[in-house]
Amino acid sequence: MIADFLYRQPVEIHFGRGKFDGLPALLAEKGIRRALIVCGSHFAPKAEALAAAGQGVCGVYSHIQADPQLADVQAAAALASRLEADAIIGVGGGSAMDSAKFAAAIVDDFDSADAYFTGKRPFPARRLPVIAVPTTSGTGSEVTQVSVISRGEEKRTINDPAFMPALALVDPALGDTVPPHVVMCTGLDALAHALEGYWSRHHQPISDLMAVEAVRRIWANLERAWRDRTDTEACDEMAFAALLGGLSFALPKTAGCHACSYPLCEHFHISHGEACAFTLDSFVLANADDRLACLCRAAGVGTVEDLAARIREWKAMAGLRTRLRDLGDTPPRQLAREAAAHPLMGNNPVPMDEDALCALFTALQ
Repeated sequence: MIADFLYRQPVEIHFGRGKFDGLPALLAEKGIRRALIVCGSHFAPKAEALAAAGQGVCGVYSHIQADPQLADVQAAAALASRLEADAIIGVGGGSAMDSAKFAAAIVDDFDSADAYFTGKRPFPARRLPVIAVPTTSGTGSEVTQVSVISRGEEKRTINDPAFMPALALVDPALGDTVPPHVVMCTGLDALAHALEGYWSRHHQPISDLMAVEAVRRIWANLERAWRDRTDTEACDEMAFAALLGGLSFALPKTAGCHACSYPLCEHFHISHGEACAFTLDSFVLANADDRLACLCRAAGVGTVEDLAARIREWKAMAGLRTRLRDLGDTPPRQLAREAAAHPLMGNNPVPMDEDALCALFTALQ
């Protein structure tokens, strides 16, 4: 018996190596004449070249940091307004795409960025269309209505239909020069998306299918892509797996692992991917049940224990930090208290209160 479900995915997805080279033609096809590119400094030279050539790109905002700030989102929105942009293209990891999504939603009222950030004001009905272009294989931001933005030390995960991109352009070639450490962090983030979308209390059949396929491809290709960025087959597979991972959690949402990632990021300033990886194997074991065992068999993983062990191996292999003592001196109880209060913890299939999470973090000291 299949339970009732609702599946919705409004993003138009273009996937393929070399697809980004066709951006001008795609903009023309969509009637976009004045797009603003929002990116980090690493992509700025290519973005500036596109703007100089015209062909649908009118300007560039390239000050997005790894931990994107509301001030930069507001500045990008103000620039889009001044340039009379008719679309925003977010190019980069989750930081750039999340910033582009937020900026596009407030372009007509960017002076009120604080009110939108705090939830005091609902996002406007009109927003600029967003073309989301990932350069890493992990975040899935190109197919979700989530934006993770900080205001100083305060980080908020905002889930709103205003943030859903109009189009995702996934070109694996854009990730060919990503450093190995980032490959592993983002790959484990994609794995966390797939697993949490699968075991979320709100999981549903179509998302489950994509989660299993994402895990299967990550299992077979993450280490290959980490070891050799010239292995285009593995890199393409990881780009597709990350896309599937994003689709698999877009509706069910993530759970305990992501809830724990936020205090880890805030206290220790580690990347989102490394923060998710920090507790991922612990949650694999904590959430072990017949459904997860079924996923492991279907994805060619073996057992649940094999999955947790491989995650630990990958983290050690890539030099990711695996102990709290490697990060800092925040007490496990404080991390547990903050993680337990995060709304995503309610999606975890196994109830995890402050005491249970304190035991989990204490075991990782």
